Amino acid sequence: RGPAGSGTASAAGMEELLSRSVPPLPPYETKEKAPRPAELRGAEFVRYYRALGAGPPRAELLTRLARDFGVDHGRVAEFSAKVLQAREQQRELGALLQAEDRLRYYLNPQYRGLFQQLGRLEGGLLFLVELRGDLVEGLATKALDGPHVKEMSGVLKNMLSEWFSTGFLNLERVTWQSPCEVLQKISDSEAVHPVRNWTDLKRRVGSYRRCYFFSHCAIPGEPLIVLHVALTSDISSSIQDIVKEVPSETEDTDKITTAIFYSISLTQQGLQGVELGTYLIKRVVKELQKELPQIKDFSTLSPIPGFTKWLVGLLSSQTKELEKNELFTRSEQEEISELTADSTTETLKKLLNNNEWVRSPKLVQVLHSPFMRLCAWYLYGEKHRGYALNPVANFHLQNGSVMWRLNWLADTSPRGIAASCGMMVNYRYFLEETARNSAAYLGTQQIKASEQVLSLVSQFQQNSKL
Repeated sequence: RGPAGSGTASAAGMEELLSRSVPPLPPYETKEKAPRPAELRGAEFVRYYRALGAGPPRAELLTRLARDFGVDHGRVAEFSAKVLQAREQQRELGALLQAEDRLRYYLNPQYRGLFQQLGRLEGGLLFLVELRGDLVEGLATKALDGPHVKEMSGVLKNMLSEWFSTGFLNLERVTWQSPCEVLQKISDSEAVHPVRNWTDLKRRVGSYRRCYFFSHCAIPGEPLIVLHVALTSDISSSIQDIVKEVPSETEDTDKITTAIFYSISLTQQGLQGVELGTYLIKRVVKELQKELPQIKDFSTLSPIPGFTKWLVGLLSSQTKELEKNELFTRSEQEEISELTADSTTETLKKLLNNNEWVRSPKLVQVLHSPFMRLCAWYLYGEKHRGYALNPVANFHLQNGSVMWRLNWLADTSPRGIAASCGMMVNYRYFLEETARNSAAYLGTQQIKASEQVLSLVSQFQQNSKL
């Protein structure tokens, strides 16, 4: 029996469905012999869930599933005590390992059995990705809350990480000849530089361009994560050149020495936190080396989301008077005050929030130096738990890249100006050094950066007294 057509469901009906669908955790002794839950139950759960309205009705079901079908805390406490007892009594190793195995078994939440069962259904894996997408979105918007739901999202993420490991992933290249629905999905999922129309998309999969995605063997042809590459003769410092330039029809391979990764987009929110991007970049590098062995340089041209927001926050926390502001040198303060006819930071904040400063060539010139050093500090010096605060920086540094070059007015689209004052950064992949750089970053939080970036960071330290 499905939910009412209105997209809501009675509490009793939901309770009944959950107790039917979620298999109980069999006793430890019979775990190998327990019969598999009937497939029909899993299919019933999928039907019921999909018929529920997005938003509150689904949120209620997910909350109940997380809260009422989690770990049996009593059993966990009981077997934790038995592990301690086996250690204190210094029983033989076999007894300790047995006690630990029982504890590990009872640490499994009951809903894990439902997820395993759904993963075996035809179309079940994609359903679980959608369900995790609802969890991720619900937690982000606070429509879902509480430690139980966070825990369930984490459990499902770990299960998906195993199911979406590299052995199950296929690398596929997109061309203008690819199926229409694949091209449409590639266009819809482009999160970094939105695709304007079909002509724009045709360019992005045409000559001097490559577009690849990972699909899963159980969900063939469905793009999970997409990577766009530009094949160039140098390391690009402007996205306009890549996205708007119309390359000649036929590729001259002699002109290609560099591969620029300029966009990577996850198409499924439910796979957030599942490591796909790193593997995709590695596979694409191998693919390009096979196809075009003359490529010597691998680099990104990456956005810097969050820089403008951070800068506005910084201006707010500084004194209201531009003269006493510690972010700019004395001569910069005077020039900014003169051009904005205001000696407070309020006007500058307003100009940053509405992108107006870009319309004044003089203001663009004056802000060039301070914004470059502030942005270098934001990428290199601002940390979250010891790692780069900026998520894109953190991703590429974890992969072992070098923070190589900061580019002024590299993205002059309204979106680029709003997010990062138009700046972009190249993370460079020196293939023989990536493993070492990655280990240094993950182990001791060391960021490998070029002379240009380090010089901007030291200018920041000299001129800004944060």
